Parts: sequence; structure tokens; C-alpha cells
Amino acid sequence: MTARRHQHGQGRTGLLMVAPGGVLLVVFFFVPVALGFALSFTDARLISPKPLEFVGTDNFARLLDDPVFWTSLRNTLLFAAVIVPAQSGFALLLALLVNVKMRGTNLFRTLYFVPVVTSIVVVSILWRFMYQPDGLVNSMLHWATGNVVRIDWLNDTSTALPAIMFMSAWQAVGFHMVIWLAGLQTIPGELYEAAEIDGAGRWHMFRYITWPGLRNTRTFILVTITIAALSLFTQIHVMTGGGPLDATSTVVFQAVRVGYQQQQTAYASAISLVFFLLVLTVSLIQRWLTRERSA
Repeated sequence: MTARRHQHGQGRTGLLMVAPGGVLLVVFFFVPVALGFALSFTDARLISPKPLEFVGTDNFARLLDDPVFWTSLRNTLLFAAVIVPAQSGFALLLALLVNVKMRGTNLFRTLYFVPVVTSIVVVSILWRFMYQPDGLVNSMLHWATGNVVRIDWLNDTSTALPAIMFMSAWQAVGFHMVIWLAGLQTIPGELYEAAEIDGAGRWHMFRYITWPGLRNTRTFILVTITIAALSLFTQIHVMTGGGPLDATSTVVFQAVRVGYQQQQTAYASAISLVFFLLVLTVSLIQRWLTRERSA
């Protein structure tokens, strides 16, 4: 009887400790998702005296005929397709470079990580000034090439999105470098010593020891970078406002603009629901591709 009461008391304590997190999860995740799903089938507006009316799939039909949505979706997928391999690959390269015992390694780790702890809004504002025709980027190109460069990076449809890609990769690469570095340091050094005794080169060590040893790490990094890339918003909002001519508009940016600026809550909910399904699908595909395969 005493043991049963003790177990019952432990279970009650566990529930009390889990309850705050469970309440937050329900209030800030499940309720908004359910509300967004319900609103996407109505004609709700942000501020309107008109009562809600059920409109079925009209918002999704409108979505299929919306050229801005397809442009935003294309920009989002293009951004993710470039950022995921480029950022993860460069972060791995930096992790390999700083994962050596030499003087100044800690300084380089700190320098690479500084942009991560800086507000993305501040970084975006700084880079917006740097990308101006008389900004630092053009000045550096002029110094490197000797030619006068007057590219208006953020107001040209051919350069606006690549410019944001470069800034975004620079800002976040330090975080993923640290994650790669943590994964590298979990690989036993004896494996490298044995491979070196057997005459293996650096490439073979990386291919047969380092890369397999980073399986769990690379799964985490690929999923987190992909979700962050598909959720691109702040840089667009601060630097270009979706322009020029929707060349940098993304799915999340369009949902926010439609929902708050144009006050079309129902249509924005439909866009958000499609975005949720997009992220879920891509994440599941990545998880399946990086799963552990039995021999």
C-alpha cells in the first residue's frame, strides 16, 4: 500500500511538472493551428462587422489562381534549394577548419558565431545599407576589380534574392558550424589513428570515418536549415518588402502581408495551411532520406 501511494505521488508530481509546458503547447500551437484551419474555410477578415460565413474551398481555389502565391512559392523553394546545401556545406568546412589544435582557434570560433547572436533585424538593416549603390559591397567590388560598380542589389529583380541568400547564409552559418563541431568531437580519435596507421589519406578518413560519424548531426542540421529557409520572412520584410515586383516575396511574407496589411484573415490562413503542409512534407522526406538503413 505504501509503495502504491509513493508511485501515485510520483505520477502526480510528474503531471504537475509537465502541465505548464503542456498548457503552453496547447495554447500557442494546437489552438492556433486549429483556428487557422477553421478560418481558411470562411470569409473572415481581420476587422469586419460582418459575421463569418462558410465558403468551403473558395480560398484554396483562389490560391491556385493567384500568380503572387506561385511566385512566392517559387522564391521560397529556390531559396531553400540554394541555402540548405550551401550553408550546411560551408558550415561543415568551417567546423573542420576550427576542429584542430592550433593557436587562435577559439578566436575564429567566436568571430564566426558573432552574427548568430546579433539580432537578425539589426543584421538586415546593416546589409540593406551595404547593398546600396554607394554601399560597402560595391566599394569592395570596386577595390577588387578596379572598375566602378553601381549595382542596386536590392532593387534589381535579378540580384535581390541572391543578395538575401548570401546575407542569410553569412548570418546563420556560425550556428551550424558549432553543431557540426559538436558532432565532430563525438567521433573517437582512435579511429583516425588506426586509419592513419593503415595509410589512409584525409579524403578516405573523411569519407569512411567523419561523414558516417556525423549521420545524426547532419540529419538535425538539414532539417533545421530547411525549416528556417522555408520560413524566410524577417530579411524580406526589413530589406525589400517583397519587391521589386515580388521578386523576393515568400510564402510566409505573403501570408503576413495578406493577413495584416490587407486584413484578409481567411485567405492568409489558407496560405499558412499550405505552408504548414509544405514544411511537413519536406521534413518527412528529409527524415526518410537520412534514416538509418539496416544492412
